[in-house]
Amino acid sequence: MPEQTLRSVAVLSDVHAVLDPLERVLAEPAVRAAELVVVTGDHLWGPQPTEVLQRLTAEGDRLLLLRGNADREVLQMSRGEDVGLADDPVSVWGAQQLRPEHQRLLDAMPEHVELGVEGFGRVHLCHATPRDDQEVALVDSRIERWQEVLDGLPPEVETVVCGHTHMPFVRLAAGRTVVNPGSVGLPYGRPGAHWALLHDGAVSLHRTRLDLAELARTTAATSTMPDVEAWLDAYVVHPSSDVEALAVFGPRDGR
Repeated sequence: MPEQTLRSVAVLSDVHAVLDPLERVLAEPAVRAAELVVVTGDHLWGPQPTEVLQRLTAEGDRLLLLRGNADREVLQMSRGEDVGLADDPVSVWGAQQLRPEHQRLLDAMPEHVELGVEGFGRVHLCHATPRDDQEVALVDSRIERWQEVLDGLPPEVETVVCGHTHMPFVRLAAGRTVVNPGSVGLPYGRPGAHWALLHDGAVSLHRTRLDLAELARTTAATSTMPDVEAWLDAYVVHPSSDVEALAVFGPRDGR
């Protein structure tokens, strides 16, 4: 049978184990109405890893989960592999939370997928870039950089959807539309849970507003992660600005 062409796809990314923003986004009417919801990785590395995995899988087949670099690294650490993060208490603690059923779930997640979406042609969805789960490409990356990053894709791919950098954008790059929905759990640039919708040939970027102080309180009350209050204050209550994030990411973009 030919593959179905979808009319409406909601895209989430970088939940980073913060449950309440995920709940809020999944409850958005446009997300609930989408034919498919794709979550482009980094479900883990944060205060509620198993709770987030449980919530994602509770949606069944209407959610398609991709594996990001944080998911891969925490999974490897849960099996005793050295990925260079032994001095990161969040990764160490997160790896200790994974049970065999979580490992199997993460093992089964693809790193990228291609879908047919009406008005967007062939759509390639991945975590960071099509060729690497932790490569950085940004809204203002030079066009030569984007040509290099997208070079291995087949010509029929007209649209690329990626996450990883936690900042939402839509741009034309080397003849393809590139969409980054931003981050649900750890946004850079402005607070709130960010997501995107591909619907009837148009891209729309969305933000679900949150009470950050209340989010920090309720999350800390249900997490056993070490120093969870300080982590939430640094990453959730006072997120980095887009200017700060771009300055940090710039060297990894080859600048």
